[in-house]
Amino acid sequence: MSTTAVSTPRTEFFQKLKRVCVPLNQLAVRSQDKTADAKEILQHVESLTELWSTQASQDDSILDDRLADYVFVPLSQVLRDRDQYPMRVVEGVIRLLRELIQHGWKVKTSAALFRQLLILLSFTIGGVPGQERKKDVPEETIIEGFKTLGALITSVDPARLKRSEIPGEDSIPALGHSVTVMIDAVTEDLPSLIQLEAVACLRAVFISTRDNSVLAQFLPGTVSGLGKRLSPPLERQTQKRVLVACLEALQLVFVNVLGDLKVRGLLRQLETATPAAEETKSEGDSESRDIELTPSWLKATAAQVKIALSAVLKLRSNESEEVQRALYRLCIALLDECHASLADSQSILVETALMLQEDDAAQSRLETSLQDLVSIYPELSNGIKSALYSWVAGLPRMMQSSNEKTKQLAIRSILRGSKLGVAMQMDSSTLDDSLADSLRDSIITLMKASKPPKVIDDLGAVDLSQPTALIRSGYTELATYSPVILGSEGQKATRNELGSLISQIGPSSLQVKLATSMLSYVRDSDEPTTQIASFWLAFQLLKSSYAQSADMDELFDFSALGETQQQDEAFQELYDFSTSVLASRSDSVEPPPWQLEALALEVTAYYATRLEEDFRPELIDVLYPVTTFLGSEKPQLRRHAITTLNILASSCGYGSVSELIVDNADYMLDSVSLRLNTFDISPASTRVLTMMIRLTGPKLVPFLEDTVQAVFAALDNYHGYPVFVEGLFDVLGEVVTQGVKSDVLLLAGGDSEPAVDHKKRGYRPQGVEGILETVGKHLARVEGSKSRAEEPFRPVPRKAWGPGREKRKEKSFVEELEAAEDDDDDEEEEKKEMEEEKEAVQTPTYQLLTRILTLTQHYLTSPTPTLRKSLLDLITTVTPALSQSEDAFLPLVNVIWPVLTTRLHDPEPFVAIAAAKALGGLCKGAGDFLGTRLRSVWGEKGQGLRAWMIKVKAEAMGQKKRTSNNGRGLIGGGGGGGGGNRSEGGGIMIPTSTASTGLLSSSIGTGGLLNLDFGSGPTTSPDNGGMKMVSSSSYTTPSGAGRFSQSTRLWEAAVGLVRDVVSYVKVEDEMFDEILELVVDVLPGQKELKDAMETVNGDAVWLGLYERGLLRGLEVKQPVMEGFGFVRVEVGGR
Repeated sequence: MSTTAVSTPRTEFFQKLKRVCVPLNQLAVRSQDKTADAKEILQHVESLTELWSTQASQDDSILDDRLADYVFVPLSQVLRDRDQYPMRVVEGVIRLLRELIQHGWKVKTSAALFRQLLILLSFTIGGVPGQERKKDVPEETIIEGFKTLGALITSVDPARLKRSEIPGEDSIPALGHSVTVMIDAVTEDLPSLIQLEAVACLRAVFISTRDNSVLAQFLPGTVSGLGKRLSPPLERQTQKRVLVACLEALQLVFVNVLGDLKVRGLLRQLETATPAAEETKSEGDSESRDIELTPSWLKATAAQVKIALSAVLKLRSNESEEVQRALYRLCIALLDECHASLADSQSILVETALMLQEDDAAQSRLETSLQDLVSIYPELSNGIKSALYSWVAGLPRMMQSSNEKTKQLAIRSILRGSKLGVAMQMDSSTLDDSLADSLRDSIITLMKASKPPKVIDDLGAVDLSQPTALIRSGYTELATYSPVILGSEGQKATRNELGSLISQIGPSSLQVKLATSMLSYVRDSDEPTTQIASFWLAFQLLKSSYAQSADMDELFDFSALGETQQQDEAFQELYDFSTSVLASRSDSVEPPPWQLEALALEVTAYYATRLEEDFRPELIDVLYPVTTFLGSEKPQLRRHAITTLNILASSCGYGSVSELIVDNADYMLDSVSLRLNTFDISPASTRVLTMMIRLTGPKLVPFLEDTVQAVFAALDNYHGYPVFVEGLFDVLGEVVTQGVKSDVLLLAGGDSEPAVDHKKRGYRPQGVEGILETVGKHLARVEGSKSRAEEPFRPVPRKAWGPGREKRKEKSFVEELEAAEDDDDDEEEEKKEMEEEKEAVQTPTYQLLTRILTLTQHYLTSPTPTLRKSLLDLITTVTPALSQSEDAFLPLVNVIWPVLTTRLHDPEPFVAIAAAKALGGLCKGAGDFLGTRLRSVWGEKGQGLRAWMIKVKAEAMGQKKRTSNNGRGLIGGGGGGGGGNRSEGGGIMIPTSTASTGLLSSSIGTGGLLNLDFGSGPTTSPDNGGMKMVSSSSYTTPSGAGRFSQSTRLWEAAVGLVRDVVSYVKVEDEMFDEILELVVDVLPGQKELKDAMETVNGDAVWLGLYERGLLRGLEVKQPVMEGFGFVRVEVGGR
């Protein structure tokens, strides 16, 4: 029963095969037209393949060699005429053969069948040797052929892969041809899938073949083919997965053929045999057709393998991590399993493995590492030392390469070699000495080859007055330096590798030793590049040394060994050199290279981070030099200076740079004053002072008295140098800008006077309450005069009544009469005391601003327009602050007034605009004090303010001033003849001016019977009974010139000056009429000017607008009276 049960599935499966195999065989044997029957044959073949593969996946126990032979019978008929069938049929047959080999014949393939299939597959893939292909073979067919060939070699009995002495039974020649086909597929430019299958077949050959002599026969061609694919230039055109497969196959070939276990007998013979015996034996075996494995063969093969490896190992520069990892495994495998047989190749294998060695964290502990091999084979340490020394010596040469990857690999190799040397405790004083020189020369080479990066100056957006973020907080925008050397983006990876090498080059003692050797070049070198390279290298080494020491100090105390002392001495020497570089910036004619100064800034900042608040005494020497770099022409130095100031502030315990500078302002100001007093006219002093004042704000201004005095002295000595004078006034301008922001600007002691508001206000009716209040005040004055009349007569005191008099000792009336004779002698002394008391009220800031404003009068005639403009802006800025005290401000106005008014006629329009703004500011601060002065300069013939405004207006409007004639008023430019306006329908004349003076006199008011309604203009003035302005298109606008032209902007400044004059200064009627005549055209578009003029004389403004036709028609309200009727009157506007 069990036999029947077992045979039933097999019988069923056989019947299925039979139903397909019989028609296939008949069709293959009897077919006359192979091409016509190819489709049907292909269907049968695919059916067989599906049946076989399905059964193999379900239950392959019923599949055996007999069923495979049965299926192979029709296939052999097809294969016999394969050249007459399409390649798709051949491909289907090959695919079915692979299924038969894997699940049918397995290891029971006969020798004859094995040879036949080898020849068949090899000819199908590579063609018949010596004959041209009749048709192209598709890639899919080649892939199926290699897969079937690999399955055939893998599943065959290893006995079939040995040399046979029986004629016709030797399969090695056929296998050799197959290996040749595989090697050709690897070396030719075929798709990667074909190459991968060919490499897999090669692996199968060297795994399945147990006869070492047979493998030795295949070794040269295999190594040559794989080496060709793995060497330039083919390796650049090969996919990385093909390279990895070839490296793994090459490793398998070397280990299976030349492994120490495989050739251990030859190695013993090689150690004991004499050279003569080896030569005799080699000559005696030369006639044999096989390769005889002899010591001579092993020696010759090892030499050839070294040549092949030298080409293959160039893959270490490949960028793929998978390729590098596979190459590293190859080197480790050959050093381990072919240690004796390939002893000649140990040096290049050790060098490559050292270059490709991964970090301890990335490497698996289950894999053998180079460090493990050094422990097993101590002689490998000599190879490591030799490789490391050659790398160190050749590093400067490698840095000359244009390939950044090559540079990075060279640096990374030295790092890995030094780390392995430290781990294996391989000390070498010669290597240490050469390492320092090599690093310095390499950095010099990189600096000479690198191009300076393009730096964009974007520091204007940095607000240094804000509190800085501490370095420990992780905010690094203003606490991280940009690279000094190798700053381009393309060199970033090389710079990082170089930094890693320096930081991990060895123990802390070695880093200090190397840094100390660099200090002599830092001090004494005359070559700037050498000095910069040595400086940078020494600083980086010492930083790394401190970092390592900090980690070790947490566990151990090494102070007794003296290493800490050597470390501190080396850094102190480096810091002293840095301070000398910073201090020499303003003293030397030619400043040092900016890289040297930037490194000095970095050293200073790093020293501050180490000492923290203990660094504060050092600020006396370094703070001012560091601040001078804020005015450097190099954006890199300015950014370095900003970063350094932030680090200094955070390290020394200050919340911001402003606090740092304010707290140390005394000796910084002394340094600036000293340089000014010693005729140091470099721009650094003024720039530092300007930026320092800007950083600190109003808090520093009270300390600037001596410095401002030094600036005044410098102005006296160098007034003939416009550029330097402009720089000095930039300082004074910054003092003014910050001083006016002070909240303690005036009146530090004594009684303060309230600020006077000079703005004019229109008349407002008092009403009943106002009248009652006025009557009450009058009655109080009457009562007071009566009470004073009843008092006894007393002589008028001759001493001033002022603040503090009540504190003196009171005297009787008789004593005062006796002292009256001495009053004349004491009068001058009393005046001095009052002046001193009055001066004591002003703060130092106010006094500084006063002196600066007084000084500007002497330089407003400077030939430099920009200086004149900056001085006028300074006056505009300081005027509101100084005007709070009229007693001190008005004398200043009197001093600067003459020279300021002349600037209105400046040939540069932007200077005249600034002068107009400055005069407007004086009008706001001085008020009616300028009334007579304005009147005197208003009507000056040809040069008066009125003539200047007429000229400016004519230029802005694109036309000359129109003369007034025919008895018209000065504002009558827009009306008709006769000096008035005539209504179109009513014929009523409205007077506009007096008969002959041309001045606006009593204008029509808004009361009485006239109810004025001026339409719906855009702007309404509530002070004129509902009067409305017309649209902007109805009055004159600048023509011919753009809105932003110089003439238009100058006219706008003139209008602003007039607005300030009318708003804050009392003007006479005649001057007001002339002003109105000038600006009446633009009043509809100047609301502030219109409101100011209406405050002074609203009726005149209304009449001027009406005369120019800038108002809508008047609607006269008809009176209503019982028993009477009135005629309707309408007055048409223009």
